[in-house]
Amino acid sequence: MPTSSRPDRPAARSGGSSAAPLHAEAVLGGRVDPGQAVPASNAADEPAGLEEATQSLAPAVSPWADSLGRAGSRAAQTLLIAAVVAGLVWVLLRIKVVVIAAMVALILASAVGPVVKWLERRGWSNLLATLTAFLGILLLLGGVITGIVLTVRNQWDTLAAQAGEGWTELQRLLQSSPLPVDTASVDAALRRAGEFVSSGSFAGSALSGLSAAATFLTGLVLMVVILFFFLKDGEKMWNFTLRWFRGERRARLAESVDRGSQVLGGYVRGTALVALIDAVFIGAFLMVVGVPLALPLAVLVFVTAFIPVVGATVAGIIAALVALVTNGPGTALAVVGWIVLVNQIEGNVLQPVIMGRTLSLHALMVLLALTVGTLVGGIFGAILAVPYTAVAWAVIQVWTDSYQVGDDPVLGPDPVNPKDRVEAKATMAERWKYQRMRYQQALGGRFGATEKDAARQEDPGQDVSGDPVGGRDTDTDARRS
Repeated sequence: MPTSSRPDRPAARSGGSSAAPLHAEAVLGGRVDPGQAVPASNAADEPAGLEEATQSLAPAVSPWADSLGRAGSRAAQTLLIAAVVAGLVWVLLRIKVVVIAAMVALILASAVGPVVKWLERRGWSNLLATLTAFLGILLLLGGVITGIVLTVRNQWDTLAAQAGEGWTELQRLLQSSPLPVDTASVDAALRRAGEFVSSGSFAGSALSGLSAAATFLTGLVLMVVILFFFLKDGEKMWNFTLRWFRGERRARLAESVDRGSQVLGGYVRGTALVALIDAVFIGAFLMVVGVPLALPLAVLVFVTAFIPVVGATVAGIIAALVALVTNGPGTALAVVGWIVLVNQIEGNVLQPVIMGRTLSLHALMVLLALTVGTLVGGIFGAILAVPYTAVAWAVIQVWTDSYQVGDDPVLGPDPVNPKDRVEAKATMAERWKYQRMRYQQALGGRFGATEKDAARQEDPGQDVSGDPVGGRDTDTDARRS
């Protein structure tokens, strides 16, 4: 009868215990809980102080095993992640001009991209369709900026003269009113402002303004270049990116980009149309009541409409102040009432009809995004914060399956409208594309060849790991080929 190949456990040596050293070794190796009792053994065989030594070594084996240690390790991990994020934010702030230019170019490309695809479906070449859409958006933006500058410059003298007369009238009204307003303090503040303009400090600020203007022009040129390449080669760039992934990951990346482009493009097109309607109605009313600079104020309404919630309020305040100092309090009140009416029509009629549920963000999230964007990127940050926050929310929905949809018997109704979920915003063609990506290999399809696949096709004697099969000399085969 064959004997077992497993060697017998050695017998315990005299004068010592086998159980306690084995237990200490198991504790040091992490295989046994330090609090587990030592197996019973002959007390006479244990050397003096061995139990105390084992107990003193046990706490040093795993100092992070208790609840405080686990909390400390999580805190250290959180601090490390926060440091990495802070470093990344610092780097992005150092290249803020490049980041903002790329973000503006991406949002404009998402809005104009459908035009390029529509022209290509009509038989236009990619280059011709790109140039047409690119020049069209440049002419539109250039015309708006040029109109603002020319209109303000032509009517500035009239506005300054009327503002001076209006300020004198406002002082007289305030002095005769029961409001405790100290007009002398206001005059002193204006005088100090004039002294600052004529001082050297204002010259330094002007130089700083010139530097900011140079930075703005640099970012503008960079944005134009990036926009052209996004329109021309955007699909090629994304095709290149997706080829690094397969299966479920490729499908989710493709869906993330589709939903992000849908949010950005819908936001820009819808906001631009709503802003144009607001600017036309408010500008026409300002012209009717005789407020100077009605056209620049209408353009200001159009620009600030891209900042949700806050933009319309800021434009209304500026228009009311201009009407107050130039046409009197009656006209100012009429302007305020008209702007409130237009804003109500925008929020209750225009936004739901034109934009639908593009953003799908709570009002609190919009305000927080505006605040953070303004602090980080100024006016451009305020304009870009809300649409990119909506993109982030759409991407989160694509990559997570933890959210429990539908009504809950304990929590009650679902706070997220079914129309706001990402799966409701994908077309049938897009869903079929995502399914094909997920099951491309399982359904008999093949992926593009990797570099190893290409090398294997050129040399069939080489396996996946790169080693020659059957002892063939791959270097010799390569030289022969």
